[in-house]
Amino acid sequence: MNITEFFELSAGKWFSHRTKKDLIGKTSGEGKSEIIIESLTSQHPEVVKVCEYYQLAPKQAACAAKVNWNDTTKLNQKNTGSTVVVLIPNTDNPQEGKFLHQIPDNGKPSPGRYKIGEDESLTLSIESDNMYSEERLWFASPNLRMRVSITKHAGGFSTTSFTSEIRMGATPASTKASQAAQSASN
Repeated sequence: MNITEFFELSAGKWFSHRTKKDLIGKTSGEGKSEIIIESLTSQHPEVVKVCEYYQLAPKQAACAAKVNWNDTTKLNQKNTGSTVVVLIPNTDNPQEGKFLHQIPDNGKPSPGRYKIGEDESLTLSIESDNMYSEERLWFASPNLRMRVSITKHAGGFSTTSFTSEIRMGATPASTKASQAAQSASN
C-alpha cells in the first residue's frame, strides 16, 4: 500500500473510541468521537495555504485531507475541531516523506515525517522544541482502523493512547486501496 492508497481508504465517516494513559500522573481516560476524513486536491485553498506556510509547492503533494472531529468526552461536553494534513513523498523513496499539518498554535513550522512500513502501517511523527509525537495507524479490515500514539513533552509529561475506528455508513474506497487493506488483514 502506498500513501495515496492509505488516505483513499481512510476517507469517510468513522466512529472512534480512544483510551488514553498519562504515564507520569498515572491517570487514564477514554473518549468517543465521530471523525470525518475528506480527501482534498493539491489545488484546494487550504492545502495551498499549508504548503505555502512550509515553503513547499502544492504540486509535490501525493495526497491531502481535511480531518474533522466531534468529540463527546468529558461527560458529553462537545469538543469539535478540524485540521488539514498534506503528505509529500521523498523523490527517492515514496514510502517515506514529509507530513505537513495545519499551522501550529505556537506559529512555528514543525513539519513531521511519515513512513509506510512493510506491514502497510503508517507512522507519523512530529518533533518540535518542546514536544515529540508519534502515531502508528493500520487497517485491520477496510472498515476497521487502529491507532496507537505516544506524546512526550520537554517537561517530562508523557501520554500514550490506543484508538479503534469503525467506518460509519457506506463510503466506497478505491478497489486498489480495499485490496491493499484486505491483504494487510490476512
